Amino acid sequence: MNKFLNKVVNLYRRKFWNAEKYAISMGVKIGKDCLISTKYFPSEAYLIEIGNCVRVARKVSFFTHGGLWSQRKKNGSLDYFGRIKIGNYVYIGESALIMPGVEIGDDVIIGSGTTVTKSISPGLIVAGNPARVVGKTQDFVDRIKKISLNTYNMDPTEKKSFLLSLDDDKFIKKKLIKN
Repeated sequence: MNKFLNKVVNLYRRKFWNAEKYAISMGVKIGKDCLISTKYFPSEAYLIEIGNCVRVARKVSFFTHGGLWSQRKKNGSLDYFGRIKIGNYVYIGESALIMPGVEIGDDVIIGSGTTVTKSISPGLIVAGNPARVVGKTQDFVDRIKKISLNTYNMDPTEKKSFLLSLDDDKFIKKKLIKN
């Protein structure tokens, strides 16, 4: 009966609590000034530590153990675990997968949909499956400073009016991929 009650309570928390409160209830250690938007945490969420000023987007999944369920059927009670540690000033894009044992340094940007299978040194941008280095965070920030439109503190109506008044050359454009 206790196991059933725990499942009901966890379902309630997952459904009605905000993502950060849910993560903390699961045991995730979260630093200051974070924005957590995912609820995809493993049963061993207490093995996850998130630094300060970290953004974890929607649908990011954390894994603290491996996929041995099928092998336990013939090999007994196999299990392994890995802590996940995320530094400060990190952005983790939507639908990224963070695997067991990964450490993510400070000032890292992880692209949407990235599968992080190895630890990441500070100051890098990674993307892909598996993750690979695509740049340095400071280089990206320096490029954006040159083209920033400084709309962050505008209210939505003011921002919409401003953006719709701009010429096309004020917006970023992606390069065409050719073969």
